[in-house]
Amino acid sequence: MLEVKLFYKTQRELASALNSIVDQYWDSKLSEEAMMENISKIVLNNRQKVIKHNDFTTILKQQCGKRRLEVVHNVIKMKHHDVFEEAVNERG
Repeated sequence: MLEVKLFYKTQRELASALNSIVDQYWDSKLSEEAMMENISKIVLNNRQKVIKHNDFTTILKQQCGKRRLEVVHNVIKMKHHDVFEEAVNERG
C-alpha cells in the first residue's frame, strides 16, 4: 500500500511522492479515486512547495515532467479549482 505523508520537507521529496502516485495509477496499482485523494492531500498541505507564480515550481517541472504534471493539474482543477489563484493572492 502507498504511504503518503501530509507534509514534505523538500520539493524533491514531494516530487518523488507525486511521481510514485501517478506512476502507480498508470500501472493500475492505484485506483483513480485514491490517486486523486492522495494528490489533493499533498497539494493542499504543501501548496507553497507545489505552486509559485500561478504555475508549478521549477523543481516539480524538472522532477515530474509534463505528463505527470498534467495529471496533477487536472486533479487540482477538478477538486480545488482555486488553488492556483490562491497561491498568487498569498504572495501579495
